[in-house]
Amino acid sequence: MIDTGHLKLAVGSRAARGASPDGEGLLDIVDLKTHFVTPRGIARAVDGVSLRVRRGTTLGIVGESGSGKSVLSRTIMGILARDGSVRHSGRIMFQGRDLRTLAEREMRAVRGRDIAMIFQDPMSSLNPVMKIGNQITEVLRAHLGMSSAAARGRAAELLDLVGLPDPQRQLDRYPVHLSGGMRQRVAIAVALAAEPRLLIADEPTTALDVTVQSQILELLRSLQRQRDMSVILITHNLGIVSGYTDDLIVMYAGRIVETAPTRDLLSRPLMPYTEALMQSSPVLTAPPHTRLTAIPGLPPSLIDPTAGCRFGPRCRYATDTCRERAPALLPDAAGGHLYACHHPLPVPETSA
Repeated sequence: MIDTGHLKLAVGSRAARGASPDGEGLLDIVDLKTHFVTPRGIARAVDGVSLRVRRGTTLGIVGESGSGKSVLSRTIMGILARDGSVRHSGRIMFQGRDLRTLAEREMRAVRGRDIAMIFQDPMSSLNPVMKIGNQITEVLRAHLGMSSAAARGRAAELLDLVGLPDPQRQLDRYPVHLSGGMRQRVAIAVALAAEPRLLIADEPTTALDVTVQSQILELLRSLQRQRDMSVILITHNLGIVSGYTDDLIVMYAGRIVETAPTRDLLSRPLMPYTEALMQSSPVLTAPPHTRLTAIPGLPPSLIDPTAGCRFGPRCRYATDTCRERAPALLPDAAGGHLYACHHPLPVPETSA
């Protein structure tokens, strides 16, 4: 086994890179909006999102397809088009700097070095005609200034760190030679190469079998603890976030509709959409061939959303108030659980 002890970040280097004290936000997003200009109108993909990612913690973001999760992550990374087809407003504060004010040259220095991303499909994020070793050493040389020999040695250590067998041999292979789980491990190695402070994992276990999913999630958790790294875990799977996140955000139609510490939110959801997501998840104890519960209706158009609560047309608790006035994201009595609903769910007696 290759010694990977020196891959861990030293306290001194963390301080030099502007580490946030415990409890403070490493990433603070304030009223962020990402709108797409389309022939049919303005699509409000992210529509007024505010959140905080604390140092060394994992923030989960869940929601149906089209809720704005991936667009939010790409906005943070600054990898959306800059040709006028995308409109932004709000602030993305990372270590005291607003990423939205940085020029593209400055953002290239942030990507990979300070903030890295694992994309949903490793086959689309890895270059199919470039050897795996070259894809990792490219990051090391660009961000850490390593020589070719030193970068290749570190690349082998990273592949060993993420659990690939015979890492020296894997360096000269192409992505097509690897299984889906192995490709995802390579994508993680690429993301971790420059020792980022924030890792964004966008559906990192999609299309992987359950056993490999568990291995990948355990790997991410282990690496996070070793490096005191913050993680944003984006998924539609509530089973994943329940065991691997500290805080949880539920998104719907471009907005946050509920957020709280994960255990609190899952034990007593206040927003009917969160309840519907939980009820639509498979139950292992259910008899064979039990029908899955589906959320009725379809998500609203992001170009012409409803005037009131965007979940209102699909909500069984909706009233005229819901159809007329959009609810604000407000705290519960304790203050740590925020929800956007005119008629929040009753708190279970066992949780009161």
